[in-house]
Amino acid sequence: MAAKTKKPLRKGLCVKCTGLCCRYFALPLDTPEDWGDYDDIRWFLCHEDITVFVEEGDWYLNVKNKCKYLSEKGHHCDIYDKRPKICRGYEIDTCDFTSNEYDHELYFKDDHQMEEYMKIKFGDKVLDKLERKKKRKKKRKK
Repeated sequence: MAAKTKKPLRKGLCVKCTGLCCRYFALPLDTPEDWGDYDDIRWFLCHEDITVFVEEGDWYLNVKNKCKYLSEKGHHCDIYDKRPKICRGYEIDTCDFTSNEYDHELYFKDDHQMEEYMKIKFGDKVLDKLERKKKRKKKRKK
């Protein structure tokens, strides 16, 4: 008979948490420098469950996607003893459950918000460039 692995006891606030940090991941982005860079970020934001935020001057792509090892019942990690280094780095005083709201300088939930930001940054006609290209292609087809 195989020995059962003992799951660690979750203490304190961890017991009340639903695995908030296990429901998304954020990847750093290069800081956008020109219209094309911002348009690339706008493309990311056209996808479901994607947000983009800026924190301390750094840009991040946030992907809402639950870890496959977060149990539905009890919200504990099914691979706790061999969880990745990133997971081991989480500490109670900086975790999503106990820390205050995020201090985002910018936060984009969708492509429309990025379009508005691009208009502020590059002028109201920032997306006209795309419309003109579309019209030229239609004329060529005729």
